[in-house]
Amino acid sequence: MTTSIASPAAAPTAAVAGPAAVIDTGRVAGLIHQLLVELGENPAREGLTGTPDRVAAWWNAFLSPDGAATATCFTESQLGGQLVIVGGMSVWSLCEHHMLPMNLQVTAGYVADGEVVGLSKFGRIAQHFAGRLQVQERFTRQVAEHLNGVIGHEDVAVAVRGVHLCMSMRGVRMEDARTTTVHSGGRFGTDPVLSQQFLTLTTGMWRAS
Repeated sequence: MTTSIASPAAAPTAAVAGPAAVIDTGRVAGLIHQLLVELGENPAREGLTGTPDRVAAWWNAFLSPDGAATATCFTESQLGGQLVIVGGMSVWSLCEHHMLPMNLQVTAGYVADGEVVGLSKFGRIAQHFAGRLQVQERFTRQVAEHLNGVIGHEDVAVAVRGVHLCMSMRGVRMEDARTTTVHSGGRFGTDPVLSQQFLTLTTGMWRAS
């Protein structure tokens, strides 16, 4: 297992956006048709008929995810300093180095202070940043930074556990390999007790899944 821990103190990197242009599915289908030919296949044979169009449609859908959506926050004036953890979120993304899938299990935590965030929005945020060519380290940071803006402070931590097909089905072909990335901000970066609570509960969720 590879573990990477990042904090806001690290040098900032340029943001990488998702696809900006409208995808020409007809052209993509043509390229897939050409790829099949170059791989020694016959795109007209039974089983491959329509495959280029289906692949193009999938690329268009995958690279055009719904927006992160405006998160709804609910006032809870009696809350102050409570740790909230949302786990069990599983999203698919694509490794930009080999264009192979990676499955990312996401857990997010924040310190509630006077209001709470609608729970469904955590999953939508994760799906939004997964729907593009990605690397797990960047994905973890993007989810955390987006939550900073939603919550209004940096007391946010995000942990991601990934299974990468570029490692399990190619190269070293280690099917049990897992990569863990953690982004800790605000009090999660300065309070060891809070950080340990988050990590302990997160790893407990992963073991139970």
